[in-house]
Amino acid sequence: MNKRALPTEYLGLTLALAALVLVFSLITDHFFSATTFRTIANQIPSAVLVATAMTYLLVIAEIDLSVGSVLGFCTAVLGVAMTQWHWPLPLAILAAVGTGLVCGAFNGLVSLRWRLPSFIVTLGMLEMGRGAAHAVTRSQTQYIGSSVEAIAGTSIFGLSLPFLLAMVIVVVAQLVLTRTVFGRYLVAIGTNEEAVRLSGIDPRPIKLAVFLLAGLLVALAAIIDTSRFQSANPNAGTGFELQAIAAAVIGGTSLMGGRGSVVPTLFGVLIIAVLNTGLAAVGAKDETKRLITGLVIIAAVILDQYRHRLGAKWKAS
Repeated sequence: MNKRALPTEYLGLTLALAALVLVFSLITDHFFSATTFRTIANQIPSAVLVATAMTYLLVIAEIDLSVGSVLGFCTAVLGVAMTQWHWPLPLAILAAVGTGLVCGAFNGLVSLRWRLPSFIVTLGMLEMGRGAAHAVTRSQTQYIGSSVEAIAGTSIFGLSLPFLLAMVIVVVAQLVLTRTVFGRYLVAIGTNEEAVRLSGIDPRPIKLAVFLLAGLLVALAAIIDTSRFQSANPNAGTGFELQAIAAAVIGGTSLMGGRGSVVPTLFGVLIIAVLNTGLAAVGAKDETKRLITGLVIIAAVILDQYRHRLGAKWKAS
């Protein structure tokens, strides 16, 4: 990454995040506190993992609308495996991970084999995943209890183990995207897939790998959510696909492919989390929160266009 591009890459996101923190700190009594920031940090790991997966997909000009439903399906499998099948936690986790990988493989293979838009395929998986979650649980929340609590309950200096894991994954995903041949292939595929194919590189295995990675990260997010709530709700993950897309777009990832970065997506997740927490602190109703969040997303897309132009001028200078 060009070091001269760093100011335009992160300055706007940092200022937006700082502005939100400042505003809510001024209009509420206890927002600016270590407790609030720790709470936000410990609430975002699953959103960070799903948004990271979405960033990789958008970079290759694909999308996955099923991440929320697949998360709910993985949660349901984990819960039923422990409460009804009486599997030990490690085996139940493997079942959840396997479920995520199978769903990711299905999305990728169907999209690639029949050359269907991933938008359509994953829209179908959205319905299939949610239906499967309700079928497995018989539409009943599975209360697991303390046997799964240790995953989210373990903390270091007040920061949960899932948060630390999510930060490690962000760093690794960023390095892979920006410092490896695989990452360069992803950007090239998203920019011009036909040119990649003509250069002698088959993009299909690479794209399938990204869909599989998305399934894995969604499964990990499901495990984290199940541990946090000590239960498996078949409705878990509802709306996660929109939140993940919003975080990636706020972070500057292009919906057209070929441009994206994981660390700015993390900023996008933080901006949404701070916004939701702040609005809740001032007593905003749910419809008001959704309205404001939608306006912020639209504003972020508009500002990203100007930021991208500024970044191009910065590089050229």
